[in-house]
Amino acid sequence: MPRFFCPQALSIGASLALPDHVAHHIQVLRLQPGDHVTLFNGEGGEYTATLTAIEKKRAHAEVKTFSPREAELPYALTLAQALPEGSKMDWIVEKAVELGATALVPLAAQRCVVRLSGERAEKKQAHWQGIVQSAGEQCGRNPLPHLAELAEFRRWIGQSDLHRRILLSPRGEQPLSAWARHHPPQAVTLVVGPEGGFNEEEEQLACAQGALMLSMGPRVLRTETAGLAALAALNAIWGEM
Repeated sequence: MPRFFCPQALSIGASLALPDHVAHHIQVLRLQPGDHVTLFNGEGGEYTATLTAIEKKRAHAEVKTFSPREAELPYALTLAQALPEGSKMDWIVEKAVELGATALVPLAAQRCVVRLSGERAEKKQAHWQGIVQSAGEQCGRNPLPHLAELAEFRRWIGQSDLHRRILLSPRGEQPLSAWARHHPPQAVTLVVGPEGGFNEEEEQLACAQGALMLSMGPRVLRTETAGLAALAALNAIWGEM
């Protein structure tokens, strides 16, 4: 059954006009009145609805049932990712949602080639939010991960955080997998540098702020690989895969 993010109030028996992007997908899928779709608004659970009318650019549906089904991890995983080159961040956001990340934090670090500010940063934020929604539709998650605004690394690392922060670095003396096997499932923030990694000063600052520096093993992973591999590793070790 097709799943669509519908950012509006949903309740059993409600008749509603679906958002434009949902109406567009319904047209592309050639759905017909009477077909069933799944709707979710990011507030938890999902609804089954029946399409009642499909016009050229509009679609209407009636909400029939509610299911409290969830696909969330029992622990919160945040991915704090320094901006990579090109469109790599699109890939990272999409796959992090699929792997269960609870929150995503784009970071501006010293070695970041991409620099975003003002209107350009706002457009990128909206673009990534769209990817979060699409990935949530595809992978079956109902609450959508929180996408934070772009933060400067030095300011962000100095903020108080109840979650343990793990900075992934080839200079980490212990692999993430070894650490995870000896610790129970818990809320963790994974911090990943850009191409070339964080510089030595940034790593020292992170450790001074309480971050634990761990490696991803003997091979040096690309920035678009490291965070996703870490998410998958924690899920596997802590029993979610």
